Amino acid sequence: MSNRRTFLMGAAGAGVAAQKALSANDKLRIAVLGVHGRGKAHIEGIMKQPDAEVVILCDPDLSVARQRAGDFESKYGRKVAIEQDLRKVFDNKEIDAVTIATPNHWHALAAIWACQAGKDVYVEKPGAHNIYEGRKLVEAAHKYSRIVQHGVQLRSSAALQEAVEHLRKGTIGNVYMSRGLVFRWRPSIGKKGPEKAPDYLNYDIWTGPAQMEPYSKRIVHYNWHWTWNYGNGDVGNQGIHETDMCMWGLGVNTFPGKITAMGGKFLFDDDKQTPEVLSSVYLYPEQKKMIQFEVRPWCTNEEGGASVGNIFYGSEGYMVIKGYNTYEVYLGQKREKGPGRKEGGDHFANWIKAIRSRKPGEQNGPVETAHLASGLAHLGNISYRLGRQLHFDPAKEKFIGDSEADAMLARNYRAPYIVPEKV
Repeated sequence: MSNRRTFLMGAAGAGVAAQKALSANDKLRIAVLGVHGRGKAHIEGIMKQPDAEVVILCDPDLSVARQRAGDFESKYGRKVAIEQDLRKVFDNKEIDAVTIATPNHWHALAAIWACQAGKDVYVEKPGAHNIYEGRKLVEAAHKYSRIVQHGVQLRSSAALQEAVEHLRKGTIGNVYMSRGLVFRWRPSIGKKGPEKAPDYLNYDIWTGPAQMEPYSKRIVHYNWHWTWNYGNGDVGNQGIHETDMCMWGLGVNTFPGKITAMGGKFLFDDDKQTPEVLSSVYLYPEQKKMIQFEVRPWCTNEEGGASVGNIFYGSEGYMVIKGYNTYEVYLGQKREKGPGRKEGGDHFANWIKAIRSRKPGEQNGPVETAHLASGLAHLGNISYRLGRQLHFDPAKEKFIGDSEADAMLARNYRAPYIVPEKV
């Protein structure tokens, strides 16, 4: 395998040029990175597209990769290659694009490396593990002219596109506040100590840019979500769909000026580090708008008929977003039923359309959403972890007079898995 540092040095000049030219009749050759969980949906989503195909499955856990390859052959009648090291995928000139369904701590670096290698990218939410690397991802996408689609599939829903049109034209009046809801059943993960990593797992690659911790089943595979080294809690997991919807619906395209968050662990004595319950408030003083966000882990009521979704409040009524593809409007003091619709969309098809046209403006989930929606969650988590209200400068993307909070905008990277200052 070529030296990664040498490869990156040459990527700016040669990476994009090396990508093979595609005619309208060629199928995009796509690799799926991370196939344990969400990656299964990526495989299915790409294989539904008439002008794209999955040709490589990549996962540091070879047992998972082999299982998915077997499933793939059974379902689609042909073999698919597997790789354990995503760097080999980036070095492969036959690959046009990648989808990234790794754990959160890998999202931005994998996407940046892919951009440098001339690959287009579909990256799962959150697009970044922290605010610094979210900004670097945006810079990389623009520098290398890559189509980077963020996995916020609500934006491809025909119903929710219509819902935002209603918010813009004043159907519920002056829209001043949005509320994000993430009420998911999250049981105890128990307590699991360190043990030897299995032979089929390359734990160094799995850990990647995170700091090395002893292997434990409390981390691999899914429960990394609840450990700060890898995940961002549920506000940075399921919640990114809703933070994105909050910002999209309100029409704000910057970070807030004031952030307050409180919460904690109240139910389970287990290995989770992130809060079970989290209440966050994000204030945009100049726009006179506000976002409220609630994460609840267990027995709870729905709000407006939604347990995962959004509520928008206006001077003439309110709108409820239910899940990924439904909205309802209620008007006036009597809450009279207004417009509503249920209809989804195809976020992968939208990405491939933009790849073909090379027009980022055609994307429903452009790279900027990966930075902003993810960053909103990160700001709430920082306020929670520091236990106080924070004041933020959206233009500089720094806290105001708060070096302690600024230190949490990035992380200490583990060589050679480093998000560079200059992408």
